[in-house]
Amino acid sequence: MIKFENVTKTYDGGFQAVKSVNFEIEEGELLVLIGPSGSGKSTTMKMINRIIPHTRGTISIDGKDIKSYNAAELRRNIGYVIQQIGLFPHYTIEKNIAIVPQLKGWDPKDIQPRVKELLEMVGLDPEIHATRYPKELSGGQQQRVGIARALASNPDIILMDEPFSALDPITREQLQAEMITLHKKLKKTIVFVTHDIDEALKMGDRIAIMKDGKLLQLDTPEKLLHEPAHGFVEEFIGKHRIIQNPELMPVTEIMSETIVTSPPERSPERALSLIRQRKITNLVITDDDQKLLGFVSAYDLIRRFDSITKVDDIMEPAVPYLLASATAKDAIVMMDEAPFGMIPIVDENHKVMGLVTRGSLLSAMSSQWTETEENHNE
Repeated sequence: MIKFENVTKTYDGGFQAVKSVNFEIEEGELLVLIGPSGSGKSTTMKMINRIIPHTRGTISIDGKDIKSYNAAELRRNIGYVIQQIGLFPHYTIEKNIAIVPQLKGWDPKDIQPRVKELLEMVGLDPEIHATRYPKELSGGQQQRVGIARALASNPDIILMDEPFSALDPITREQLQAEMITLHKKLKKTIVFVTHDIDEALKMGDRIAIMKDGKLLQLDTPEKLLHEPAHGFVEEFIGKHRIIQNPELMPVTEIMSETIVTSPPERSPERALSLIRQRKITNLVITDDDQKLLGFVSAYDLIRRFDSITKVDDIMEPAVPYLLASATAKDAIVMMDEAPFGMIPIVDENHKVMGLVTRGSLLSAMSSQWTETEENHNE
Protein backbone atom coordinates (compact mmCIF):
# COMPACT_ATOMS: atom_id res chain seq x y z
CA MET A 1 0.00 0.00 0.00
CA ILE A 2 1.17 3.53 -0.88
CA LYS A 3 0.07 6.31 1.45
CA PHE A 4 0.26 10.09 1.03
CA GLU A 5 -0.15 12.11 4.22
CA ASN A 6 -0.32 15.91 3.87
CA VAL A 7 2.20 15.79 1.02
CA THR A 8 3.27 19.10 -0.49
CA LYS A 9 5.78 19.94 -3.21
CA THR A 10 7.09 23.52 -3.22
CA TYR A 11 9.67 24.69 -5.75
CA ASP A 12 12.19 27.50 -5.37
CA GLY A 13 10.31 30.77 -5.58
CA GLY A 14 7.41 29.45 -3.56
CA PHE A 15 5.35 27.76 -6.31
CA GLN A 16 3.35 24.85 -4.88
CA ALA A 17 2.93 22.13 -7.50
CA VAL A 18 1.19 19.78 -5.03
CA LYS A 19 -0.77 21.07 -2.04
CA SER A 20 -1.19 18.89 1.04
CA VAL A 21 -2.68 15.80 -0.64
CA ASN A 22 -3.91 12.80 1.31
CA PHE A 23 -4.81 9.45 -0.23
CA GLU A 24 -4.00 5.75 -0.23
CA ILE A 25 -3.35 3.35 -3.11
CA GLU A 26 -4.31 -0.21 -2.31
CA GLU A 27 -2.10 -3.18 -3.10
CA GLY A 28 -2.85 -4.52 -6.58
CA GLU A 29 -4.85 -1.43 -7.59
CA LEU A 30 -4.56 0.44 -10.88
CA LEU A 31 -4.95 4.07 -9.89
CA VAL A 32 -5.15 6.75 -12.58
CA LEU A 33 -4.03 10.33 -11.88
CA ILE A 34 -5.65 12.82 -14.26
CA GLY A 35 -6.14 16.54 -14.58
CA PRO A 36 -5.36 19.48 -16.85
CA SER A 37 -1.80 20.60 -17.55
CA GLY A 38 -0.17 21.92 -14.39
CA SER A 39 -2.56 20.06 -12.10
CA GLY A 40 0.27 18.23 -10.28
CA LYS A 41 -0.55 14.72 -11.47
CA SER A 42 2.90 13.84 -12.85
CA THR A 43 4.65 15.50 -9.90
CA THR A 44 2.54 13.45 -7.50
CA MET A 45 3.50 10.21 -9.24
CA LYS A 46 7.21 11.09 -9.48
CA MET A 47 7.37 11.74 -5.75
CA ILE A 48 6.65 8.05 -5.14
CA ASN A 49 10.08 6.97 -6.42
CA ARG A 50 11.75 10.24 -5.37
CA ILE A 51 12.53 11.41 -8.90
CA ILE A 52 10.97 14.55 -7.48
CA PRO A 53 11.48 14.89 -3.69
CA HIS A 54 8.47 16.05 -1.70
CA THR A 55 8.81 19.14 0.49
CA ARG A 56 6.46 18.33 3.37
CA GLY A 57 4.37 15.42 4.58
CA THR A 58 4.97 11.69 4.42
CA ILE A 59 4.88 9.17 1.61
CA SER A 60 5.07 5.57 2.78
CA ILE A 61 5.11 2.18 1.11
CA ASP A 62 3.76 -0.66 3.23
CA GLY A 63 4.10 1.57 6.28
CA LYS A 64 7.74 2.56 5.65
CA ASP A 65 8.65 6.17 4.90
CA ILE A 66 10.24 6.36 1.44
CA LYS A 67 12.87 8.77 2.80
CA SER A 68 14.30 5.87 4.81
CA TYR A 69 15.22 4.06 1.57
CA ASN A 70 18.35 4.64 -0.46
CA ALA A 71 16.99 6.51 -3.50
CA ALA A 72 18.70 4.26 -6.08
CA GLU A 73 17.52 1.12 -4.29
CA LEU A 74 13.97 2.49 -4.09
CA ARG A 75 13.88 3.12 -7.83
CA ARG A 76 15.24 -0.32 -8.67
CA ASN A 77 12.30 -1.81 -6.80
CA ILE A 78 9.71 0.28 -8.62
CA GLY A 79 9.03 -0.19 -12.34
CA TYR A 80 8.85 2.99 -14.40
CA VAL A 81 7.38 3.50 -17.88
CA ILE A 82 7.43 6.90 -19.56
CA GLN A 83 6.05 8.41 -22.75
CA GLN A 84 9.50 8.75 -24.33
CA ILE A 85 10.22 5.07 -23.53
CA GLY A 86 13.89 5.78 -22.68
CA LEU A 87 15.49 2.65 -24.15
CA PHE A 88 19.28 2.68 -24.48
CA PRO A 89 19.83 2.92 -28.26
CA HIS A 90 23.16 1.05 -28.33
CA TYR A 91 21.85 -1.89 -26.27
CA THR A 92 19.92 -4.76 -27.77
CA ILE A 93 16.36 -5.32 -26.59
CA GLU A 94 17.39 -8.16 -24.30
CA LYS A 95 20.13 -6.01 -22.74
CA ASN A 96 17.67 -3.16 -22.21
CA ILE A 97 15.29 -5.46 -20.35
CA ALA A 98 18.08 -7.10 -18.35
CA ILE A 99 19.48 -3.85 -16.92
CA VAL A 100 17.57 -3.72 -13.63
CA PRO A 101 17.97 -7.44 -12.76
CA GLN A 102 21.71 -7.04 -13.40
CA LEU A 103 21.88 -3.97 -11.16
CA LYS A 104 20.06 -5.93 -8.48
CA GLY A 105 22.64 -8.71 -8.69
CA TRP A 106 20.53 -11.46 -10.23
CA ASP A 107 22.32 -14.64 -11.22
CA PRO A 108 23.04 -14.32 -15.00
CA LYS A 109 21.51 -17.74 -15.65
CA ASP A 110 18.16 -16.45 -14.33
CA ILE A 111 18.13 -13.26 -16.40
CA GLN A 112 17.87 -14.70 -19.93
CA PRO A 113 14.79 -16.86 -19.18
CA ARG A 114 13.20 -13.80 -17.54
CA VAL A 115 13.84 -11.68 -20.65
CA LYS A 116 12.32 -14.38 -22.86
CA GLU A 117 9.29 -14.68 -20.56
CA LEU A 118 8.70 -10.93 -20.56
CA LEU A 119 9.01 -10.52 -24.32
CA GLU A 120 6.42 -13.23 -24.79
CA MET A 121 4.22 -11.61 -22.14
CA VAL A 122 4.14 -8.29 -24.02
CA GLY A 123 3.56 -9.95 -27.39
CA LEU A 124 7.07 -9.87 -28.91
CA ASP A 125 8.75 -13.01 -30.25
CA PRO A 126 12.10 -13.44 -28.41
CA GLU A 127 13.62 -15.22 -31.39
CA ILE A 128 12.96 -12.17 -33.56
CA HIS A 129 13.23 -9.20 -31.22
CA ALA A 130 15.72 -10.05 -28.45
CA THR A 131 18.83 -9.24 -30.49
CA ARG A 132 17.40 -6.22 -32.31
CA TYR A 133 18.08 -2.60 -31.40
CA PRO A 134 15.42 -0.03 -30.45
CA LYS A 135 15.69 1.83 -33.78
CA GLU A 136 14.64 -1.39 -35.55
CA LEU A 137 11.31 -1.48 -33.69
CA SER A 138 8.12 0.50 -34.19
CA GLY A 139 6.91 2.93 -31.55
CA GLY A 140 4.40 0.42 -30.24
CA GLN A 141 7.02 -2.34 -30.07
CA GLN A 142 9.41 -0.03 -28.22
CA GLN A 143 6.70 0.80 -25.70
CA ARG A 144 6.10 -2.93 -25.19
CA VAL A 145 9.82 -3.28 -24.43
CA GLY A 146 9.50 -0.38 -21.99
CA ILE A 147 6.72 -2.23 -20.17
CA ALA A 148 8.77 -5.45 -20.16
CA ARG A 149 11.76 -3.60 -18.70
CA ALA A 150 9.57 -2.12 -15.95
CA LEU A 151 8.42 -5.65 -15.06
CA ALA A 152 11.88 -7.23 -15.33
CA SER A 153 12.79 -7.44 -11.65
CA ASN A 154 9.21 -8.31 -10.66
CA PRO A 155 8.49 -5.07 -8.75
CA ASP A 156 5.35 -4.72 -6.67
CA ILE A 157 4.80 -1.15 -7.90
CA ILE A 158 4.85 0.24 -11.45
CA LEU A 159 4.64 3.93 -12.33
CA MET A 160 3.40 4.83 -15.82
CA ASP A 161 3.70 8.45 -16.98
CA GLU A 162 1.45 8.98 -20.04
CA PRO A 163 2.99 5.86 -21.62
CA PHE A 164 0.68 5.61 -24.64
CA SER A 165 0.04 9.27 -25.50
CA ALA A 166 2.55 9.42 -28.38
CA LEU A 167 1.27 6.29 -30.12
CA ASP A 168 -1.14 6.02 -33.04
CA PRO A 169 -4.78 5.21 -32.15
CA ILE A 170 -4.63 1.55 -33.20
CA THR A 171 -1.47 0.77 -31.23
CA ARG A 172 -2.66 2.79 -28.26
CA GLU A 173 -5.94 0.88 -28.04
CA GLN A 174 -4.14 -2.46 -28.32
CA LEU A 175 -1.66 -1.57 -25.57
CA GLN A 176 -4.41 -0.30 -23.30
CA ALA A 177 -6.23 -3.62 -23.64
CA GLU A 178 -3.03 -5.61 -23.13
CA MET A 179 -2.10 -3.55 -20.07
CA ILE A 180 -5.51 -4.19 -18.51
CA THR A 181 -5.03 -7.93 -19.12
CA LEU A 182 -1.51 -7.86 -17.66
CA HIS A 183 -2.73 -6.02 -14.59
CA LYS A 184 -5.45 -8.58 -13.96
CA LYS A 185 -2.91 -11.37 -14.37
CA LEU A 186 0.02 -9.95 -12.39
CA LYS A 187 -1.86 -7.99 -9.68
CA LYS A 188 0.77 -5.25 -9.60
CA THR A 189 0.08 -1.90 -7.98
CA ILE A 190 0.06 0.58 -10.89
CA VAL A 191 -0.03 4.36 -10.76
CA PHE A 192 -0.95 5.61 -14.24
CA VAL A 193 -0.83 9.28 -15.30
CA THR A 194 -2.86 10.42 -18.31
CA HIS A 195 -4.53 13.56 -19.67
CA ASP A 196 -7.11 11.46 -21.57
CA ILE A 197 -10.37 10.98 -19.65
CA ASP A 198 -11.43 8.16 -22.00
CA GLU A 199 -8.21 6.28 -21.18
CA ALA A 200 -8.73 6.92 -17.47
CA LEU A 201 -12.30 5.62 -17.48
CA LYS A 202 -11.23 2.56 -19.46
CA MET A 203 -8.23 1.58 -17.35
CA GLY A 204 -8.62 2.81 -13.79
CA ASP A 205 -9.90 0.82 -10.82
CA ARG A 206 -10.09 4.29 -9.29
CA ILE A 207 -9.38 7.73 -10.71
CA ALA A 208 -7.86 10.69 -8.88
CA ILE A 209 -8.80 14.05 -10.40
CA MET A 210 -6.39 16.91 -9.66
CA LYS A 211 -6.46 20.65 -10.32
CA ASP A 212 -3.96 23.33 -9.29
CA GLY A 213 -2.04 20.88 -7.12
CA LYS A 214 -5.09 19.76 -5.16
CA LEU A 215 -6.76 16.35 -5.15
CA LEU A 216 -10.43 17.07 -5.78
CA GLN A 217 -11.88 13.55 -5.85
CA LEU A 218 -10.64 9.97 -5.83
CA ASP A 219 -13.30 7.42 -6.71
CA THR A 220 -14.29 4.63 -9.05
CA PRO A 221 -15.17 5.64 -12.61
CA GLU A 222 -18.82 4.91 -11.90
CA LYS A 223 -18.95 7.12 -8.81
CA LEU A 224 -17.13 9.96 -10.55
CA LEU A 225 -19.68 9.87 -13.36
CA HIS A 226 -22.73 9.76 -11.13
CA GLU A 227 -21.61 11.50 -7.93
CA PRO A 228 -19.02 14.20 -8.68
CA ALA A 229 -17.93 15.82 -5.42
CA HIS A 230 -16.76 19.10 -6.95
CA GLY A 231 -17.97 21.44 -9.65
CA PHE A 232 -14.74 21.10 -11.60
CA VAL A 233 -15.01 17.29 -11.47
CA GLU A 234 -18.54 17.50 -12.85
CA GLU A 235 -17.36 19.73 -15.68
CA PHE A 236 -14.21 17.70 -16.36
CA ILE A 237 -16.17 14.47 -16.65
CA GLY A 238 -18.95 16.25 -18.54
CA LYS A 239 -21.79 15.18 -16.28
CA HIS A 240 -23.84 18.33 -16.76
CA ARG A 241 -24.21 17.73 -20.49
CA ILE A 242 -23.92 13.98 -20.93
CA ILE A 243 -24.76 12.29 -17.64
CA GLN A 244 -27.35 14.56 -16.03
CA ASN A 245 -29.71 15.14 -18.96
CA PRO A 246 -28.68 12.81 -21.78
CA GLU A 247 -32.30 11.99 -22.57
CA LEU A 248 -32.81 15.66 -23.53
CA MET A 249 -29.98 15.75 -26.07
CA PRO A 250 -30.52 14.43 -29.62
CA VAL A 251 -27.86 11.94 -30.62
CA THR A 252 -27.21 14.03 -33.73
CA GLU A 253 -25.70 16.73 -31.47
CA ILE A 254 -22.91 14.45 -30.31
CA MET A 255 -22.25 12.58 -33.53
CA SER A 256 -19.36 13.30 -35.86
CA GLU A 257 -20.38 13.86 -39.46
CA THR A 258 -16.89 13.04 -40.69
CA ILE A 259 -17.22 9.41 -41.73
CA VAL A 260 -14.73 7.30 -43.66
CA THR A 261 -16.70 4.75 -45.66
CA SER A 262 -15.70 2.01 -48.04
CA PRO A 263 -17.53 -0.21 -50.50
CA PRO A 264 -17.44 -3.91 -49.62
CA GLU A 265 -15.41 -4.81 -52.74
CA ARG A 266 -12.45 -2.55 -51.88
CA SER A 267 -9.12 -4.41 -51.90
CA PRO A 268 -7.20 -4.82 -48.63
CA GLU A 269 -4.31 -2.78 -50.08
CA ARG A 270 -6.53 0.20 -50.86
CA ALA A 271 -8.42 -0.14 -47.58
CA LEU A 272 -5.21 -0.11 -45.54
CA SER A 273 -3.93 2.89 -47.49
CA LEU A 274 -7.17 4.74 -46.71
CA ILE A 275 -6.94 3.86 -43.03
CA ARG A 276 -3.38 5.13 -42.80
CA GLN A 277 -4.14 8.27 -44.77
CA ARG A 278 -7.14 9.20 -42.63
CA LYS A 279 -5.55 7.94 -39.36
CA ILE A 280 -8.56 5.90 -38.27
CA THR A 281 -9.04 2.57 -36.57
CA ASN A 282 -12.17 1.29 -38.35
CA LEU A 283 -13.91 1.54 -41.73
CA VAL A 284 -17.67 1.85 -42.11
CA ILE A 285 -18.80 -0.32 -45.03
CA THR A 286 -21.67 1.02 -47.14
CA ASP A 287 -23.30 0.25 -50.46
CA ASP A 288 -23.53 2.66 -53.42
CA ASP A 289 -26.46 4.45 -51.75
CA GLN A 290 -24.51 4.94 -48.51
CA LYS A 291 -26.64 2.40 -46.70
CA LEU A 292 -24.94 0.79 -43.72
CA LEU A 293 -23.61 -2.74 -44.30
CA GLY A 294 -21.00 -3.38 -41.62
CA PHE A 295 -17.59 -2.59 -40.13
CA VAL A 296 -13.97 -3.55 -40.77
CA SER A 297 -11.37 -2.93 -38.08
CA ALA A 298 -7.82 -1.93 -38.98
CA TYR A 299 -6.56 -4.58 -36.59
CA ASP A 300 -8.44 -7.38 -38.41
CA LEU A 301 -7.38 -5.97 -41.77
CA ILE A 302 -3.69 -6.06 -40.83
CA ARG A 303 -3.97 -9.46 -39.15
CA ARG A 304 -5.69 -11.13 -42.12
CA PHE A 305 -4.24 -8.99 -44.89
CA ASP A 306 -2.69 -11.87 -46.87
CA SER A 307 -5.75 -14.13 -46.70
CA ILE A 308 -8.43 -11.85 -48.15
CA THR A 309 -9.16 -10.32 -51.54
CA LYS A 310 -11.71 -7.65 -50.47
CA VAL A 311 -12.83 -6.08 -47.20
CA ASP A 312 -16.18 -7.83 -47.43
CA ASP A 313 -14.31 -11.04 -46.51
CA ILE A 314 -13.74 -9.78 -42.95
CA MET A 315 -16.69 -7.41 -42.55
CA GLU A 316 -18.46 -7.58 -39.20
CA PRO A 317 -22.26 -7.10 -38.87
CA ALA A 318 -23.61 -3.55 -38.80
CA VAL A 319 -24.66 -3.64 -35.16
CA PRO A 320 -25.26 -1.78 -33.03
CA TYR A 321 -26.60 1.35 -34.70
CA LEU A 322 -29.04 4.11 -33.80
CA LEU A 323 -31.67 6.05 -35.69
CA ALA A 324 -31.28 9.83 -35.89
CA SER A 325 -34.29 10.17 -33.58
CA ALA A 326 -32.35 8.57 -30.69
CA THR A 327 -30.89 10.49 -27.74
CA ALA A 328 -27.44 10.82 -26.22
CA LYS A 329 -28.62 8.55 -23.41
CA ASP A 330 -29.30 5.80 -25.95
CA ALA A 331 -25.72 6.16 -27.23
CA ILE A 332 -24.23 6.05 -23.72
CA VAL A 333 -26.17 2.88 -22.87
CA MET A 334 -25.31 1.25 -26.20
CA MET A 335 -21.60 2.14 -26.25
CA ASP A 336 -20.68 -0.83 -24.05
CA GLU A 337 -22.19 -3.11 -26.70
CA ALA A 338 -20.26 -1.49 -29.55
CA PRO A 339 -17.33 -3.79 -30.38
CA PHE A 340 -15.47 -1.08 -32.30
CA GLY A 341 -16.21 1.74 -29.88
CA MET A 342 -18.46 3.48 -32.40
CA ILE A 343 -22.16 3.63 -33.19
CA PRO A 344 -23.38 4.64 -36.68
CA ILE A 345 -26.35 6.99 -36.84
CA VAL A 346 -28.69 6.22 -39.75
CA ASP A 347 -31.81 7.84 -41.21
CA GLU A 348 -35.11 6.08 -41.86
CA ASN A 349 -33.68 4.67 -45.10
CA HIS A 350 -30.68 3.20 -43.26
CA LYS A 351 -28.27 5.71 -44.84
CA VAL A 352 -25.33 6.63 -42.64
CA MET A 353 -25.54 10.19 -41.29
CA GLY A 354 -22.73 10.18 -38.77
CA LEU A 355 -20.91 8.32 -36.02
CA VAL A 356 -20.94 8.49 -32.25
CA THR A 357 -17.61 7.41 -30.83
CA ARG A 358 -16.05 7.61 -27.41
CA GLY A 359 -14.14 10.54 -28.84
CA SER A 360 -17.28 12.41 -29.92
CA LEU A 361 -18.79 11.82 -26.48
CA LEU A 362 -15.65 13.35 -24.98
CA SER A 363 -15.84 16.27 -27.40
CA ALA A 364 -19.37 16.96 -26.21
CA MET A 365 -18.09 16.87 -22.63
CA SER A 366 -15.28 19.27 -23.45
CA SER A 367 -17.70 21.57 -25.26
CA GLN A 368 -19.93 21.76 -22.22
CA TRP A 369 -16.93 22.37 -19.98
CA THR A 370 -15.88 25.31 -22.20
CA GLU A 371 -19.40 26.73 -22.25
CA THR A 372 -19.62 26.49 -18.46
CA GLU A 373 -16.24 28.21 -18.00
CA GLU A 374 -17.32 31.03 -20.34
CA ASN A 375 -20.55 31.46 -18.44
CA HIS A 376 -18.65 31.63 -15.15
CA ASN A 377 -16.34 34.30 -16.57
CA GLU A 378 -19.12 36.54 -17.88
